[in-house]
Amino acid sequence: MKFKLLLLQLFLVLSVLSAQSDVYERLPLTTGSRADLPSPAEFLGYELGQRFTEYARSVEYFRMLAEKSDRINIEKYGATYEQRPLLLLTISSLENMARIDEIKANQKTLVARTQVQGKDKEEINLDRHPVINSYSYNIHGNEASSTEAAMQVAWELATTNDPVMLDALRKTVNLLFVCINPDGRDRYVYWANSVARQTGGEEPRDLEHYAPWPNGRTNHYWFDLNRDWVWGVHPESRGHTTAYQEWMPQVHTDYHEQGYDANYFTVPGTTPRNLLLPDAYEVWADTFGRANITEFNKKGLSYFTRDRFDFYYPSYGSSYPSVMGAIGMLTEQGGIGGHRAVETEDGYVLTFRQRVYDHYTTSIAQVKAAARNRRELIDYSLEAWDPLNSKSDVNAYVIENDGSEFFEDVLKMLLLNGVEVLRTKETVSSSAINFRDGKQSNRSFPAGSLIIGTEQPRHLFVNSILSRDLQIEDSVMYDMSTWSAPLAYNLEAYSVASPISVDTEPVVWEDKIGKVITIGDASDRAYAYVIRWNQRTAPKALAKIWKMDYRVRAAHEPFTADDGTAFPAGSLIVLAGRNPDKTNIDADMRQLAQAFDVDIHRLATGRMKEGMDLASTRNFPVKQPKVALLVEPPFNVYTSGQIYFLFDWETELPVDRIRASTLMQTAIPKFGSRYGLADLNDYDVLILPEARNLDDVFGQDEQRKLKDWLSGGGTIVAVGSSAEFFTKESGFLKPQELSRPEDEDKEGAAALNYNERTDYFGKKRIPGSALNATVDVSHPLAFGVKSDVYTLKFGNTALVPDASLQSVGRYVPEGNELLAAGYASRPNLDSLAGKTWAGVRPYGRGRIVYFIDNPHYRMFWRGPSRMMQNAVMVVPGM
Repeated sequence: MKFKLLLLQLFLVLSVLSAQSDVYERLPLTTGSRADLPSPAEFLGYELGQRFTEYARSVEYFRMLAEKSDRINIEKYGATYEQRPLLLLTISSLENMARIDEIKANQKTLVARTQVQGKDKEEINLDRHPVINSYSYNIHGNEASSTEAAMQVAWELATTNDPVMLDALRKTVNLLFVCINPDGRDRYVYWANSVARQTGGEEPRDLEHYAPWPNGRTNHYWFDLNRDWVWGVHPESRGHTTAYQEWMPQVHTDYHEQGYDANYFTVPGTTPRNLLLPDAYEVWADTFGRANITEFNKKGLSYFTRDRFDFYYPSYGSSYPSVMGAIGMLTEQGGIGGHRAVETEDGYVLTFRQRVYDHYTTSIAQVKAAARNRRELIDYSLEAWDPLNSKSDVNAYVIENDGSEFFEDVLKMLLLNGVEVLRTKETVSSSAINFRDGKQSNRSFPAGSLIIGTEQPRHLFVNSILSRDLQIEDSVMYDMSTWSAPLAYNLEAYSVASPISVDTEPVVWEDKIGKVITIGDASDRAYAYVIRWNQRTAPKALAKIWKMDYRVRAAHEPFTADDGTAFPAGSLIVLAGRNPDKTNIDADMRQLAQAFDVDIHRLATGRMKEGMDLASTRNFPVKQPKVALLVEPPFNVYTSGQIYFLFDWETELPVDRIRASTLMQTAIPKFGSRYGLADLNDYDVLILPEARNLDDVFGQDEQRKLKDWLSGGGTIVAVGSSAEFFTKESGFLKPQELSRPEDEDKEGAAALNYNERTDYFGKKRIPGSALNATVDVSHPLAFGVKSDVYTLKFGNTALVPDASLQSVGRYVPEGNELLAAGYASRPNLDSLAGKTWAGVRPYGRGRIVYFIDNPHYRMFWRGPSRMMQNAVMVVPGM
């Protein structure tokens, strides 16, 4: 029996080795057709799939191809935070490349045919116009096979002499965004190459298959760039969106990898779908999917369609092109964590070579399919760009310029995406639906309001991004159920069904420059300088004020100057008399205003017409805190990155990222440090991103240490599940009651069939929905925030208000008025109504700040985001 077992084990080992040794024969990639244009393998010195290619080497290869091939142009369209170049290859036939500028100009004319300037679409010879076919590779850095595949695709298109491919090149212009996320890719690649084994490695438990936190999926600031196509928070996204808008392709596929046990996914996907898309989209997705599986069938490669992946959220690389009038698609190769080879759950050995080969195969199949359907695909986009084919009954969206801090963010986002925006030059009235309550009434809009009409080529995008609430056909989805920009940025917005007749002007982006505004006689000596805290960059200005060593206070309540100028609670007050060592205060404030785009008011007196005088002791000092952000497992990479970005990049306030294993006051085993451990007593604020099993970080002994630190004046800022951790009874806290809905149908749930469970429990979760909420603007945690706000809700928990909790952010009290957009069941809404999602609980001289809901999700849900800056910069001084 033992002998048979040994034979079986030997057979399995030999099978694995055989699978590795013949993979390059089984999955061949062409080489050697042109001596002057080496293939990737010839240039790199190894077969694609043998190791991971560092981004700099792939850049060298792409530049070599562009230099030596007349079929390729290379363009740097941006740079990452770490200054890696972002590259776009344009590849077509020699004839097309000779007139590539003309083709691009004609494409722009086709897009803008409703506002044609100089050319009518009939004057463009569509028989000569190629279809624009586009690819985005490696937006998730640890999904590393697609940039490798892009090298082979580029070489194939540059060197092919195959008649079918030559004809395809004449009929297509191919855009290769060769690596959307070079920073994340290199983070993963350098690690992967450093742990590569000489022998074996297929064992799933091997180190090779467990990349360390934060992994390579995300960019420099740990963001998932495949959620940022619309919003343009990051330079990688702004760069590729700008380049995409220059071309507006008819076809685009976004290349990804999924867990290594999964087979290859290709379109079509599953529900929910964006129901605003043309009906023909599904037909075309199926056409391209079948083109892919035809090639897979020939080669015996496994795949699946119509499962797992939906394209509802419009800020994916697969869905963004669709709302821009293209056939936007997704491919998902099994492979995350697979390294160079891994044994899957069914015993198959998946190699890095196969992952590269599969993506190469579908990339080439797409070129051929696009060429075969060239004219029909052009016609599809022409129909999609035509606003007469819109399925929405909205004529325009109106956004009031009420001074909201994120008004300019939305404007910049719309312009980035090529949307035509008008600004009213006079007051206008119209019947409109108010986004706040969903009710229609006659409304007067002041001059300076934005009008975003839907009679423009990007009407699909406009309606998908600005609509208050899209129709949802399935409550179980891959991502979130709402993303309406006016809700996300907490703006006063309206939809209008009828045309608006008003004098307008087109909006173009202009950088704003802050200024110093004098109240009183300019010749008088300055008594104080005041910065309204509700300005977009006021926190950044405060960080700079601290860096300049100025003493500064925050206004405890609103006040009004002698000339009637009103200032809200939280306004920053720099008293000249409390900064006697500052001899150039006027010049410093002017420089601050201009550099940080804040308006600063110069006052000659401290006596106010209404409210507290400027030097009142109720206007409390705000001092720069020493801030620690706990990172590494069990903390969530994304929420860690959002907090890190908010303070490091946007606010420019130093925040120390402390590994949980190196903080003295955690229970995580310490592995030693040459320079010692971090000590919580050196910090004023501790930020805890979302985390699983926080009990593993703070056991009973560590909670007692937290107690001492808190009672001495420390501030804990806890988000999501970390906030929930501080609701249960612990070593020093009385329990803070947490609200969850009761399951009213336990018997029904128990009787469910297996295939009914996903839908049943899916309907009980809240998949990223906008809820109507209020904030107590008198509390320092809410300084600078509107009293009405939309909070983005995942899950169904909330804090139950009590006397010891300062409830700053609450859901509106009526369940039937709670849901602003998205999906949530009525039991969930009734359970949440009137509960608290953001609050402060004092403890000794310190406090715990709770954010049950993330106030700055992906840095596009910005309405409540000032509350996080308040929690760190203002609340510790209250």
